[in-house]
Amino acid sequence: MSESTFKTLIYEIPEAGIARIRLNRPERANAQDTELLYELNEAFDRAAHDNEVRVIILAAEGKHFSAGHDLGETDSAAAMARHRTVGTMCGFGCAGAEAQMAREEEIYTGFCERWRNIPKPTIAAVQGKCIAGGLMLAWPCDLIIASDDASFADPVVSFGVGGVEWFHHVYELGTRKAKEILFTGDSISAADALQLGMVARVVPRDDLQEATLGMARKIASKSRFALKMTKLAINGVADAGGRDVAMQNAFHLHQLAHTHNLKVFSMLIDPTGLPEATRKAMAARLAAQQQQQQSS
Repeated sequence: MSESTFKTLIYEIPEAGIARIRLNRPERANAQDTELLYELNEAFDRAAHDNEVRVIILAAEGKHFSAGHDLGETDSAAAMARHRTVGTMCGFGCAGAEAQMAREEEIYTGFCERWRNIPKPTIAAVQGKCIAGGLMLAWPCDLIIASDDASFADPVVSFGVGGVEWFHHVYELGTRKAKEILFTGDSISAADALQLGMVARVVPRDDLQEATLGMARKIASKSRFALKMTKLAINGVADAGGRDVAMQNAFHLHQLAHTHNLKVFSMLIDPTGLPEATRKAMAARLAAQQQQQQSS
């Protein structure tokens, strides 16, 4: 097995034709700071550019797949300054809503769209909790295989924002179920996700990695170009129905919610609906940002 370690993830070739990327922040439940997202994009690019790779697996170390955005991150501006490799978004470092919108258009919707359109089949192997931003790692993948203890949730309506930035809920769950999980903040079990068609297979936790490899192995036996054309055709069906326009509309509403919360609460989200630990992390982050502004 060939292996290359990044700071926040592991890139490996477990067998011929298959690349596997493993999120490697288990001590933070694989919460996504800016560095992780840029490294993940780099790892996806590496696999996409390797002509020997036909299938890409996204997995995660530890108990949980991903707890979402790392709300305690304090050095996001520095990480953004080191990268900015996606698209042509402008406004970084500007005043008002412009900088925040540019950041999220780059590392959230920008990355998700790139990963969705990688010209090779991708499979997410999900165990434990997949929360909010975690959905934006699993959903861009073509297939999801879940362990029987996996659950999926987007609780951010409780935080004063109408769902995560890459608003794919309706395409994954259907209109009624999307409204239910967003309005209530309730999670979806792996079994329910299978019934809804969001995941392809549910397996025991101990079998997750081998089941995912088995699926990847079967797909990797097919023509690389035929797989690419098939993925383009299927994704094109959703896009022809206006998916991209709907996503842009939801993203702009998301930015309006952030601006409203900044006006009312002096932070991007409504803190009254946050769990206590998250509220403390957000307060520490806000204090650090204010101190940084005062010293600059």
